[in-house]
Amino acid sequence: MNDRHLSTQYDVELSGVCARVLEMGGLVETQVAAAVRALVRLDQDLASEVLAAERRVNEMELEVDRELSSIIVRRQPAARDLRLLMAISRIGANLERAGDEAARMARIVTRQLAPRSSAPSLPAPVDLGFEAGLATAQLRKALDAFARMAPQAALDVLTQDDRIDAEFEGLLRRLITYMMEDPRAISGSIDLVFAAKSIERIGDHAKNIAEGVIYIVEGTDVRHRPIAAPDPRTR
Repeated sequence: MNDRHLSTQYDVELSGVCARVLEMGGLVETQVAAAVRALVRLDQDLASEVLAAERRVNEMELEVDRELSSIIVRRQPAARDLRLLMAISRIGANLERAGDEAARMARIVTRQLAPRSSAPSLPAPVDLGFEAGLATAQLRKALDAFARMAPQAALDVLTQDDRIDAEFEGLLRRLITYMMEDPRAISGSIDLVFAAKSIERIGDHAKNIAEGVIYIVEGTDVRHRPIAAPDPRTR
């Protein structure tokens, strides 16, 4: 078997793994959106769909890791290719963790709808929709950057991460005020704090995926480094 044939096979296998990661990303994106809708509507059917999707996401992460391990063992990739495979593994892990956060929101719905003496207690004045929209948009952009191996698009994700953090902090302040004004809302407000934190973490995982794209393409580890906003004149 000649080197060109081996290289072609490797490219096919690598493309297959990347396609699997993108499929996993699409499932997680759908899972997150469904979790937010389930929380807003207190919809148990939607929450159950999210929890069922979590099992599939977990299975897909294991499948990706098995494929990557197989490629490493059989192909013994050079340093640059090994960097790519390691980054893909980290991206898959971050997608799985984003799915975990969606599942946590679904479990909040289940807890709220469990048989109890009082009605569900999620406080109406706090809307998670804007924060959730920011996080899902970040996840979508990060996956698009991965699909196109576009470091500039990934950099855009990194520069937008502070918006989600600021929205979470604003929600937290409003919830604390609400609990102080009406102690009966404490239980539901705490659930919303956990849900808002899950959304914020989904944004963090999108950021991690974007960092992985930059690492793959440019070989630069930008984790824990301040990122300057891109100059719009250079676009």
